[in-house]
Amino acid sequence: MDRLNEEWDSMYGLRRTGAFFVRKAARLVTLLIAVSILSFSLVSLSPIDPVQAYIGADLMRVGAEQRENIAAYWGLDAPPPERYLRWASAVVRGDLGTSMIYREPVAKVIQEQFFHSLLLMLAAWLMSGVIGFLAGSLAAMKKDSWFDRFIVWYCYTLAATPAFWLGLVLMVVFSVWLGWFPVGMGVPAGVLAEQVTWLDKLEHLVLPAITLSIVGIAPIALHTRQKLIEVLSSDYVLFARARGETPLSIYRRHGLRNIAFPALTLQFASFSELFGGTVLVEHVFSYPGLGEAMVEAGLRGDVPLLLGIVLFSTVFVFIGNAIADFIYRVIDPRLREAQAS
Repeated sequence: MDRLNEEWDSMYGLRRTGAFFVRKAARLVTLLIAVSILSFSLVSLSPIDPVQAYIGADLMRVGAEQRENIAAYWGLDAPPPERYLRWASAVVRGDLGTSMIYREPVAKVIQEQFFHSLLLMLAAWLMSGVIGFLAGSLAAMKKDSWFDRFIVWYCYTLAATPAFWLGLVLMVVFSVWLGWFPVGMGVPAGVLAEQVTWLDKLEHLVLPAITLSIVGIAPIALHTRQKLIEVLSSDYVLFARARGETPLSIYRRHGLRNIAFPALTLQFASFSELFGGTVLVEHVFSYPGLGEAMVEAGLRGDVPLLLGIVLFSTVFVFIGNAIADFIYRVIDPRLREAQAS
C-alpha cells in the first residue's frame, strides 16, 4: 500500500510539473506575440528612416530609383501590417531575417554577440550574488552596528544609482586616472583576432562586470538581511542561544538553510534587471555584446536585428523568471501543499 501511495505521489508530482511547464510555454507564446506586435509598431512609428540609415554618407549620390530598389530589397516598401505578417511568418519558420548592418543572418549575429554578453552577465551575476549574500548575512548578524548601517546605506544608495553613470565614474577613476583597466572595448585595439588571449579578454571584462555587479548587490543584500533578522528573532533560535550555541553555529544550522534558497530564487529572478543593465553597461564601455548591438541596431535602423534581439531577450528573461518560479515551488512546502489541495 505504501508503495502504491509513493507511485501515486510520484505520478501526481510529474503531472503537476508537466502542467507547470505547459502553462509557462503558453504564456511565453502569448508574450512573444504581444511583444512582437508592440515592438514592430514602435519601430514602424520611429522617426529613423531605415533606408536613409542604410545609405548613410552616400545619401546625396543615391537617387530616388535606387532608394526604391533598396527599400524593395529589404522589404520596406510594403505597408506595416503586410511587413509584420511577412516577418512573423518567417520567424515562425525559424528565419529571423538578415541584419542590415552586419549583412549576416540575425540568428548568427545574436549568437556571436550573446556569447560576450553571457560572459559579462555570468561574471556580474556570480559576484553580485555571492557578495550580496555575504554582506546581507553579516549585516543581519551585526544588526544595528556601524557595519549594518553602512551596508543598508550602501544598498539604498546604489539601488538609486544608474548603471551607466556608475560605469562612467569607474571608467574615469580606474581607466583614465589610475590606468588599471582598459578604457573600453572587448579586446585590445589594433591586435589581430588570433593574437588576442583569454587574459586580454578578461582584462577588458573586469570593469564592466564590476559595474554591473555593484548595482546588483543591493537587492540580494537587503533581502538576505531581512530574512536572516526574522530567523534570528524566532523562538527556536532563542532556544538555541539559551543552550549555549555560538553565533556561527546558529547561522550554519538555522540561518543558512532558511535564507539560501530564497536568495537563490531572487537571484534567478533578477535576470530581467541584469539584462537591462547589461545593455547600458555595454554601451558605456563599447563592449561588443548583445546590448551594444541592440543600441547600434536602433540608431541605424536595422529593423530585423532589433526585432530579433527583442524577441531573444524576451525569451531569455522569461526563462530566468520561470527557473526562479520553479525553484521556489520546489523548495517551498507551503506552495506545494496549496497546489496539492
